[in-house]
Parts: sequence; structure tokens; C-alpha cells
Amino acid sequence: MFSDIFLHALTSFFVIIDPVGTALIFHGLTADCDRSYARRMALRSVGISTAIVLVFAFFGEALLGKLGISIEALRVSGGLLLFITAFNMVTRGETGRRWESGPEVDISVFPMSIPLLSGPGCLTVTILLFSQTPEFTGQISLVSAVLAIYAATYVALISAHRIKRVIGRTGDDILRRLLGVILAALSIQFIADGVRQIMAG
Repeated sequence: MFSDIFLHALTSFFVIIDPVGTALIFHGLTADCDRSYARRMALRSVGISTAIVLVFAFFGEALLGKLGISIEALRVSGGLLLFITAFNMVTRGETGRRWESGPEVDISVFPMSIPLLSGPGCLTVTILLFSQTPEFTGQISLVSAVLAIYAATYVALISAHRIKRVIGRTGDDILRRLLGVILAALSIQFIADGVRQIMAG
């Protein structure tokens, strides 16, 4: 039970966060900066993103309730948003974006935490996963998956220059499109589940 929930959540977060693709963007933002700046930005980015995701994990559903939004509606709308993200990953990708960076610029909040590491798609997946798993042991599995994926993301960020040398632009394009296809399937599943529950209710 623990391993099933953990692996499902880990896969979902890996696909939506895309540590390798994000590391390549991070490398582009910090390529002309010293290593200490890059490490500091990597740590701050991952720390802020982890905090945002965990807050939404435990309080996101209550916030939706206050706004009168049902989990079923979130599944459908979130699935549509995730599908748009997946479509962009397959057809365009994110590596063409350019943001301001440099030693005097703090990139940890924007663009690293939002929208790259804890954007709308990630927060939607977080709320959906935690709302589907109310049991204590299941939530421990989900929290473990969150911590594991952000630990892996931190390693990817501080190793971004090595990843860039190994994978190259072609490898990044292939990986991003493959993850986009998987994310598209995940988004359709969210939509199907939401519609089924709305019809049943």
C-alpha cells in the first residue's frame, strides 16, 4: 500500500516538475554566475517550492471548500490545465523561455519556484493526490514522495552543468516530449475521474 501510493505520487510529481528539464533551464539562468550563487539559488528554490506544495497538500482542499469548489470540479479543470501543459511540452517545450538572471537577481521565487517547480499544474496534482488519500499512512507516503522528488530536483539543479553536457539539446527535447505524453495521459485520467464522479453525484 505504502509503496503503491509512493510510486504513483513520485511518478506524477516527476512528470509535472521534470527535474532534468528544469535543471537545464536553471543552467541557462546561472551559466554565467559563480557556483556559490547557483547552489544558493538551487537550495532556496527547492526549499520554497517544498513549503508551497506541503501547505497546499494539507490546506488546499479546505481552501477550495471555502471557495465553494468541489474536488470533482478541480479534477476536471486541473486535468484540462495539465493537458495544456502536456501539449506545450510535446509541441514546444519550456527551454526556449528566457528570464532575467545574474548575481544580483534572486531567481528562487520567480521563475524557479513559480512557475517551474511549484506552478499551477504541480499544485493541482498535489491537492488531487492528497484528497484521494485521506488515510494517515497514505499521506505519509505522499509527503515522502514530495520530499524525495524535491531532493532529487535539488541534486539535478546543482548538477545542471553536468546534465547539460550529457543529455544535450536533443536528449532534452526527447525527454520533454516523452514526459509530455505521459502527463497528457495522466490529465485525461483526472478528467475522466472527475466527470464520472460528477455524473454519479
